[in-house]
Amino acid sequence: MPATVRVAAVAEIAKGTAIAVEVEGVPLAVVHTDDDEFHAVHDECSHATIPLSEGEVDGCTLECWLHGSRFDLRTGEPSGLPATEPVAVFPVEVRDGDIYVDLNPSNGVTL
Repeated sequence: MPATVRVAAVAEIAKGTAIAVEVEGVPLAVVHTDDDEFHAVHDECSHATIPLSEGEVDGCTLECWLHGSRFDLRTGEPSGLPATEPVAVFPVEVRDGDIYVDLNPSNGVTL
């Protein structure tokens, strides 16, 4: 499996939104924050099997739409209940208008 893969074009993700992509069987939520940064996290809430990509982006957090847990996009740590476990965070690089994700989690969370 390649470590770093192209997941989308920058133009495909509006600021303040997330999209769902699957790479090598790994579901990812790729987020474009209002400060023009890109982040990638495992696209499943650690509390329930809910896609985080369907949640709200607020600053550098992504909120699960079902129960309201928020996850820090930099660390994967939840900032409120009911989630208590972090989600995997993946390194992101933007090159020539494309978004690349390293499929090795940067925060030590295993899938």
